[in-house]
Amino acid sequence: MTDSTRVRARGADKRRRLTAAAAQVLHRQGVERTTIADIAKAAGVPVGNVYYYFKTKDELVQAALAEHEGSLAELTGALDRLPDPLDRLKGLVDAWVGRRDVAARYGCPTGTLAAELDKRADGVLDLEAGRVIRRLLDWVERQFRELGLPDAADHAVTLVAAYQGMSLLANALRDPEIMTSQGARLTRWLDSLTADGDAS
Repeated sequence: MTDSTRVRARGADKRRRLTAAAAQVLHRQGVERTTIADIAKAAGVPVGNVYYYFKTKDELVQAALAEHEGSLAELTGALDRLPDPLDRLKGLVDAWVGRRDVAARYGCPTGTLAAELDKRADGVLDLEAGRVIRRLLDWVERQFRELGLPDAADHAVTLVAAYQGMSLLANALRDPEIMTSQGARLTRWLDSLTADGDAS
């Protein structure tokens, strides 16, 4: 490995660490309370080096959104390996419930970020957060379509809205069991859709 290759590899590692740290710290603290120094510390990168990779905090917020989108792609990619769309949807619910302690402490990573960014005047980053949520909605809708159910888009909104709602309540009440009980309710609802052909 040449010196220039090593330098590039170290640079890529620092950028990756900063991106992952931005996603974690912004989720825990929110955009307004988070400083570039907070992210640098969490990433183990000297604060002066951050500006080589990200010129502003907004660029770090964009990186955090990209990290959330990547995590979503990884999850849905793993679920796509399941042959049955109903199992994929149930697997998604199980993944949400599996993060119940994090949800109870901090809420949904993308949902809380989208809500906070929506209050800003520039109206740019909130659209990017919405794009990540749209990607989830589109994936969920595809599963309902594969199940042959009518109103697949409406069912997708119902499922994702339920997740956002249970995350919000679990966070507001600091009660992870809300995620558990509501996850079980969502699983029963999914079963009823395929048993009845549709649920109104």
